[in-house]
Amino acid sequence: MNRLSSESSPYLLQHRDNPVDWYPWGAEAFERARAQDKPILLSVGYSSCHWCHVMAHESFEDEATAQVMNDHFVSVKVDREERPDVDAVYMEATQAITGRGGWPMTVFLTPAGKPFFAGTYFPKVARGGLPSFVELLEAVADAWRDQREDLETRAGTLTEAIASTSATMDGSADLADLAESSAGALRRWALEAWDPGWGGFGRAPKFPQAGVIEMALRWARGEPSDDQAFAMAATSLAGMAAGGIYDHLGGGFHRYSTDQRWLVPHFEKMLYDQAQLLTAYVTGWQSTGEAAWLQVARETVSYVLSGLALPGGGLASAEDADSEGEEGRFYLWRAKEIREALPDHLADALMDFYDITWKGNLSGLMEGGEGLNILHRPPGAPLLRPADVEEARALLLEHRSRRPHPGLDTLVLTEWNAMFLSALARAAGATGDPAWHRAATDLGDFLLARLRRSGDGRWMRSWQGGRALHLGYAADYAWIVDAFTRLGELTGRRAWTEAAIEAAEGLVDLFWDDKVGGFFTAGADAEQLVVRHKDLFDGSTPSANSAAALALWRLGALTGNERFHETAGRTLAHLGEAMATHPGASSFGIGALQLIARGAIEVVVAGERPDLVEVVQRTWVPEGVLAWGEPYPTPLWEGRTPLAAEPQKEGTGLAYVCEGFTCEMPTGDPLLLAAQLDRLRRPPR
Repeated sequence: MNRLSSESSPYLLQHRDNPVDWYPWGAEAFERARAQDKPILLSVGYSSCHWCHVMAHESFEDEATAQVMNDHFVSVKVDREERPDVDAVYMEATQAITGRGGWPMTVFLTPAGKPFFAGTYFPKVARGGLPSFVELLEAVADAWRDQREDLETRAGTLTEAIASTSATMDGSADLADLAESSAGALRRWALEAWDPGWGGFGRAPKFPQAGVIEMALRWARGEPSDDQAFAMAATSLAGMAAGGIYDHLGGGFHRYSTDQRWLVPHFEKMLYDQAQLLTAYVTGWQSTGEAAWLQVARETVSYVLSGLALPGGGLASAEDADSEGEEGRFYLWRAKEIREALPDHLADALMDFYDITWKGNLSGLMEGGEGLNILHRPPGAPLLRPADVEEARALLLEHRSRRPHPGLDTLVLTEWNAMFLSALARAAGATGDPAWHRAATDLGDFLLARLRRSGDGRWMRSWQGGRALHLGYAADYAWIVDAFTRLGELTGRRAWTEAAIEAAEGLVDLFWDDKVGGFFTAGADAEQLVVRHKDLFDGSTPSANSAAALALWRLGALTGNERFHETAGRTLAHLGEAMATHPGASSFGIGALQLIARGAIEVVVAGERPDLVEVVQRTWVPEGVLAWGEPYPTPLWEGRTPLAAEPQKEGTGLAYVCEGFTCEMPTGDPLLLAAQLDRLRRPPR
């Protein structure tokens, strides 16, 4: 075993038996690099990353390759999920050097931590224009010996360029003008990238774009309605739900599609994708009443609460793409296997419904795909299952459960758990599902009990092996604020709103940049890297800054806290340049900006009126915030009381709806309340 054997990260532990003399990130590695005058070889990945596994098998498990690494470098292995600050700094360097990024990420650093060369996956044998990994190692070692001054100059220049990115962002934009211009830029980008045939944005590989879909649904709800925007959202939701990217047996979504049709996925399942797509499908269902989209939402929640739930509480980060040594093996079928698993009449029904053939619907579409099938629906075919197909599906799912399962990344990440909690709280309110309500509060209780450090209340990044590990980052705090705010709206419990306020104060105190605005990735009390990075662009998850802006704005609307409102606005102004130049990588931030520019629709339900609360929770009002149940100090509660005669009697109470300093008539009539919300949630275009 190497030095990774005592780590808690599942990804680092995957490499503990490598012949590479790995170090975890930390002072010991850098001290050794300085003492031995060696460059650092930084390798960053995560436990469910398929190509990380490939590079590990090809190179890190190979004695000869390991010998070259050990002779010439101090090798450091980092789990990007555990240390997003390290990953972010060196991903910027990788993108600056190569024009692209991804994992595994391979970066060469000076002993001071400054990057001078980078790439992603390197094969054991040269191919596809890439040198072999050993050739690369030897070339870098030679350059370190013979061209040291040039490498150190390059490293200094690159580090300065990375540092300047967030320091020079223009934060002076007017929010109303920025909201209009950024929404226009995103719409132009979306229309150009939209695939009207298959849905989604771009061609291949095709990633879910939940933030763009939600923006399209917002555009579609205006008066008059926007049919083109609705088509963008509807084709995307339908295409993903029909394709192989969706697990038709077990629920939940794979990471992305390798083809334009959503047919052949990259098979890993990430918790953050389930969170974002749950919100997209619930929003789609609320907007249209489309039952198939509610079916997808229900099955996605079922997958997470069964497949990713851990015995001690919390949700696992991801499920691997590989099982039995093959990517996707767990999810793929031969026609013979289905025939053996099901009675003939049910096999006929399922094979016809999901396009299962003896030749294989993946033949010619993926390496080794001859005879293999993935469950999917043809374009435009109904997604709701008839009774015989549902019976067959349940039996086949039980049969699949006996297969060796893909590996599970059991690292509990605060950010991703809170992101799913936020989505689940919204979904529980929208559907009224009591099991989802309980699951949301249970997850909130777990996070409070396990991920918040006793004594000072500092939020931590991850939970593993009974321990909370690493200081939390801005994204962890932002999603905790959002999740607890939404739990307060779901339950009416004052304690959740108070916990959100406490986390919001910590977010601003620890991460805010007093000089130019915006939030740093790591806190002022954290290890200082060569660059203090800011997460500005939405990628596979919303950026920490856009998530923080939305969370603070919503909490500010509920509590009347001007500090939260002002900070949210300044954050989005800080993102103005990013939104203008890269709207496709800023959809969540642009969405937050539209809400802030329009202003909150504030709803207070005073008294025991669960029927009025239900109307509000089941109506999609993206600008809406809801106060009910236990009052807390906020201007929203001032003068808002139930009917004076019987204030504690169920069925006695009123709903107060206000927008832009103007209030509707208080009402106890659910139909009138629904009409008020429907009118306000459809802005004129």
